[in-house]
Amino acid sequence: MDESGGSGQPRSGTDEADERRTGRPRLGDPATPTARPHSDEEPHDADAPANPEPEAETDTAAAAGHQDQSQGTPEDSADDQAAGAAGAAGAAGTAAEKEARADAPTADLRKKEPTPPPAPDPRSDGPTPGQPHDVHRTEAHTPPTKPKSGRKRGSSSRRGKEPGGGLLMGRPFGVPVYVAPSWFLVAALITWVFGGQLDRVLPELGMARYLVSLFFAVAFYASVLVHELAHTVAALRFGLPVRRIQLQFFGGVSEIEKESETPGREFVLAFVGPLLSLILGGLFYLALQAVEPGTVPGVLLAGLMISNLIVAAFNLLPGLPLDGGRMLRAVVWKITGKPMSGTIAAAWVGRALAISVLIGLPLLTQSGALGADAEDIGGMDTVMDALLAAILAAIIWTGAGNSLRMARLREHLPELRARALTRRAVPVETNTPLSEALRRANDAGARALVVVDPDGEPLSLVREAAIVGVPEHRRPWVAVSGLAQDLTDGMRVSAELAGEDLLDALRAAPATEYLVVEDSGEIYGVLSAADVEKAFVKAMARPN
Repeated sequence: MDESGGSGQPRSGTDEADERRTGRPRLGDPATPTARPHSDEEPHDADAPANPEPEAETDTAAAAGHQDQSQGTPEDSADDQAAGAAGAAGAAGTAAEKEARADAPTADLRKKEPTPPPAPDPRSDGPTPGQPHDVHRTEAHTPPTKPKSGRKRGSSSRRGKEPGGGLLMGRPFGVPVYVAPSWFLVAALITWVFGGQLDRVLPELGMARYLVSLFFAVAFYASVLVHELAHTVAALRFGLPVRRIQLQFFGGVSEIEKESETPGREFVLAFVGPLLSLILGGLFYLALQAVEPGTVPGVLLAGLMISNLIVAAFNLLPGLPLDGGRMLRAVVWKITGKPMSGTIAAAWVGRALAISVLIGLPLLTQSGALGADAEDIGGMDTVMDALLAAILAAIIWTGAGNSLRMARLREHLPELRARALTRRAVPVETNTPLSEALRRANDAGARALVVVDPDGEPLSLVREAAIVGVPEHRRPWVAVSGLAQDLTDGMRVSAELAGEDLLDALRAAPATEYLVVEDSGEIYGVLSAADVEKAFVKAMARPN
């Protein structure tokens, strides 16, 4: 029978006695490897271990991610986003593997070497992802005298499954908007802090000042949502899918899955958020002229004007993960022609900003430069300012480092090529005994089995995890069809897929193995989600 994969030819002397006598590796023997020399143009055992054993269940992860944030929140750290970006390809393997274990005894074609730690699952709700995604994050906090700035992050995605991430508030432009549980914490904090300020300005309000403060907190985060929607609309306009918008502790997040194709689009995508915040600040200023100072509407409009101006100014600071950092990245990218150079420059400026915030914010507050009277600043205010500065600095520093990590991940994405990672496969008919199928695979130097009909059309793939569990003495009586998973359209991938396109295809149809075919429809081999994960981990471990 012909085997797929091109160059592997059956050797002479294929009986089992000869196998044992010659010491040649046999497929299905847990203690023997099945790898063989291969060329770049033929399927091979990707990263085949010297001593094969059952392949443990692993969530395949191969995805790269692009992540840009104006600033992050404690609950949705930059590391989480990096992880989200790095887990795409084989989220696939998880659901299918569990299904496989339920259906039949688990087994493997080879003995397994220690499994590398799985890359983060792109399906997770953390910044994510799956595939590279931009995270526009608007950050906001309330200082002693006024609500403060907001940051944002963008992300995009076209996932069939709802991303989740809190309470669903609506779907403007078809993008789900979620309010994370942490938002209620910051809303309570803003209500308490702003209520204290109202007690000084409008003491006659009494306890009603907290209702006014709560209204301010909701209105302020509505402004943050407008900031995020600006990123979202620009992304959609450029054909970049947006997965969701999330309002959380330190601001908002717009999750955009793909990176801008040009530095010009990158600049526009980053700038529209602060621009909308500036416009809102101007509108609140105009509205303020129409009301009487010292009234509840006057205080609310003044607070919203100041907070939006702070959000805009903060996000325009020229360092990643802020919007200004993305704009700086776009400028350097345009000058050098290298996105990575822009990322490095903007990330290091972001780290310098983090140190400046850590040291400078408490000093500015103590000096009264932010509007508060230095004599009125107590010990608790000093502690709160220092804590706020530390949180902001940590978020900016982590986001800058994560941006570098994501850029490096994107650089390695092209190394993931379906053709290079495909295992040679042997086609066998439905009623072929497992022992005979393994013999043919070993003869051909293959590590995968494809079940075909009498006309040679592929029907299913024999699960790698379902072979070792079958005792050797029973294999002559077990048909391969009982260990196979039916092929779906999503489990057929082109041998020409590589990088992000490959990860998109694997994520769209979660499975442990995929049939790799040529453009002509001819079987090329079988791609294991575990092999994609290993290749991804190896690529990320190599220095640039």
